[in-house]
Amino acid sequence: MCLGSHPSIPETFLCGGYSSVVKAWDSRCSKVVKLYKASIQQTLDILFLRGGVEFITSSDCVSRDSADRTLIAWDFQTTAKLSNQIYHERYTCPSLALHPLEEAFVAQTNGDYMATFSSQKPYKMNKRRRYEGHKVEGYAVRCQFSLDGGILASGSSTGSAYFYNYHNAHLLHTLHAHRQACLCVSQHPVLPATAATCDWAGEIKVWH
Repeated sequence: MCLGSHPSIPETFLCGGYSSVVKAWDSRCSKVVKLYKASIQQTLDILFLRGGVEFITSSDCVSRDSADRTLIAWDFQTTAKLSNQIYHERYTCPSLALHPLEEAFVAQTNGDYMATFSSQKPYKMNKRRRYEGHKVEGYAVRCQFSLDGGILASGSSTGSAYFYNYHNAHLLHTLHAHRQACLCVSQHPVLPATAATCDWAGEIKVWH
């Protein structure tokens, strides 16, 4: 379902799928070197935090008593679970994105909004800042920051791309990109006001 490359150990990556275990692999020997075990249904996304000491997993937990397992923070070296008291609303989070400059990350939710969290313990959610207006509706819609962290972009189940001001959560622009669900928006790291979008049918477009 998802991969996460270690930011400072290039030969190591994490892999999550349809099981309760996230695996760390060493690409030099093609072997599993660490296991991270949790009582979850499947892992939807993996996000390394700054330096790669800790990482966050998002799981597909939809039962009434599983809200404490939607987002889990882990210690990479010891495989210990650091916190599962991060997000208490009963929505799954299909994707995660780390802010490039601030100690924060966002989670796309199936509640049709993106929530922002501190990337430092205790990973507290900012309840006053939500990025709303787009629809997710069960798709694995991804979100991404611009290089300077000022703009947060998201796809939508309606086929549009949404661009938000990260600092005040205001919607800046809506791009009617595709007829089918827009699953990803990627902002160009060098060219200003340039982005790529892709949809459920496999179509990719570049926009200015």
